[in-house]
Amino acid sequence: MRRSASRPTCLDPEQTAAVGAEITRRFGRADILINNAGIFPFRDIDDLDYETWRRVIAVNLDSQFLMVKAVLPAMKQGGWGRIVNLTSNSIVTTSPGLSHYMASKMGDIGFTRGLANDLAPFGITVNAVGPTLTITPGVLRVHPKEALAAVAEAQAIKRNGQPDDMVGTVAFLTSDDAGFVTGQTIMADGGLAR
Repeated sequence: MRRSASRPTCLDPEQTAAVGAEITRRFGRADILINNAGIFPFRDIDDLDYETWRRVIAVNLDSQFLMVKAVLPAMKQGGWGRIVNLTSNSIVTTSPGLSHYMASKMGDIGFTRGLANDLAPFGITVNAVGPTLTITPGVLRVHPKEALAAVAEAQAIKRNGQPDDMVGTVAFLTSDDAGFVTGQTIMADGGLAR
């Protein structure tokens, strides 16, 4: 299969392994990993080509796997760790033109739950956070103001989510206070998925 140089269909495991090695070299350990990469090109299934499908799965799901693999040896050595995978509330609210995105984000949740089983014996918790449509430059580029207003209106808290709205939930899940919480998905979405 031929790949486009500007849009790879997969990530480079050697690069992510090098990141993990550099973290260990510099800091001696890895305590917290927050997997927050994500893309969401809108495509109806008729217009969704395999390259776009693979790119979304690579960025949204494969990157989480590769980053976990990169830091896991150092986390295990430390006997403590917190992994938080960002997913999306779109898995329960659904949106047209995002079947590929929703598949990747459901994969994030499955990966989170499976890892929670595997890593609990090492003192490592793994959880997921599902934000609502959050006002970022990427969201503003692709969503019209009317769509943003409609999402805010559908939520219990009638305003658009901001990046700072996710910070408290992620900070809790990375703290000692969340030491008995693992394998969970918390929707930080203003009550849209209520």
